[in-house]
Amino acid sequence: MSSFFTIGHSNHDFSAWLALLRRHAVEVVVDTRSSPYSKYVPQFDKELMQRSLEQAGIRYLFLGAELGGRPANPGYYDAKGRVLYSRLRDDARFQAGIARLEGGMERYRVALVCGEEDPAHCHRRLLIGRVLIERGHTMQHIRGDGRLESDETVAAEAGKPLIGAQPALFAELDEDQWRSTASVLPKKAPQSFSEH
Repeated sequence: MSSFFTIGHSNHDFSAWLALLRRHAVEVVVDTRSSPYSKYVPQFDKELMQRSLEQAGIRYLFLGAELGGRPANPGYYDAKGRVLYSRLRDDARFQAGIARLEGGMERYRVALVCGEEDPAHCHRRLLIGRVLIERGHTMQHIRGDGRLESDETVAAEAGKPLIGAQPALFAELDEDQWRSTASVLPKKAPQSFSEH
């Protein structure tokens, strides 16, 4: 099976962030942000990021519509605005994104990108990474200071392993534990929520 990286852009200067990618020989950046724009770090807006990466010889692929952590469908949220990852994982569009990602991982050194520097509570780890680990792949995290961190280290420090030693006895308990760690809803929340 393949290995892959994750990286957050945080508030880096683009050239410093590019140096992190080069340090780890990343060939393809897969953007997993649902909304790839920011008034605080416009250097990471989708079109500018794509153009800058391609000028640097790194491919860019946007899969935020398929793999993003803020789905448009209100049925994927609980009453507190947290995303129910176990439901999103089974979505056909999400599964198509995972299949496309796996195809690329067989040929290239791939890094999943999102906004947060710390992967511990980010969907690129908690959702996408978990699914890929369950499928036999290996995940490592490129941190803002340049070091490479194993997922085992991130899990130990955060107290949040992706795959437990024993599965939950009841599927609803596993679903309750497998969701975004905080509400990710915009200020105007969808009106319809799951009963969980």
